[in-house]
Amino acid sequence: MIIVFPHLIAKSFCAVTVYPFIILKNPQAKNDYILINHEKIHIRQQKELLWIGFFVWYLLEYLFKLIYYRNSYRAYKNISFEREAYRYENDLDYLKRRKWYAFWRFF
Repeated sequence: MIIVFPHLIAKSFCAVTVYPFIILKNPQAKNDYILINHEKIHIRQQKELLWIGFFVWYLLEYLFKLIYYRNSYRAYKNISFEREAYRYENDLDYLKRRKWYAFWRFF
C-alpha cells in the first residue's frame, strides 16, 4: 500500500518502507517505477525477517558500517539491504525471480 505523507520523511529521502506500507514524500513519486520497485524490494526483505528483524539488522549493520566508513552516506549505501535494492531497482521483473534472503549475497 502506497501512502503520501511528506512530513514523516527526512529531507534527504524520497520514500520509507515500513511493511506493508511504502510512504512517499511527494505524490508524483507514485509514478516513479524505479523508486517503487526499490521500496518493494525492501518490503520483501522485511517480510523475510519478520519486520522487526529487518530493522534491528538494518540499524546494527548501519552502525558497523558507519564506524568502518566514518561517513553516514557511504554507510547507508553499503547496507546489504540497500545494496540489493539499488542493484536491482531498475529491473522491474527482479522480484518475480528473486530467491529468499537474496540480500545475504550483498553482506
